[in-house]
Amino acid sequence: MMRWSPARPPRPGCPHRRLRTLLARELPQGATLGASTFRPWASASFVGARHLFPCTLALGDVATARAALHDRLSAIEWTLPGHIVADVAVECGAGPDMLGIEILTVED
Repeated sequence: MMRWSPARPPRPGCPHRRLRTLLARELPQGATLGASTFRPWASASFVGARHLFPCTLALGDVATARAALHDRLSAIEWTLPGHIVADVAVECGAGPDMLGIEILTVED
């Protein structure tokens, strides 16, 4: 298994860029993605990555927007060649208008 390093390029076929593009299309009006990161992840049976996307919302009720976005992202059938989206989490971020979106992918 490859060790994680911020200087090392992603594994061949890593879906991070494609996932970011697809996610940007699903965000509500006025929301913007910040600088995203990912970390390799593995369990006893699977190899994949945790993709972390900070998101800034336009003014409004962040708690309601978080719940609606979580429901929307969880219902999507993501198209990532060679990978499967195993889990999606949307949490409140560092600021009052921030959300943190985490998507767990596993290699198919």
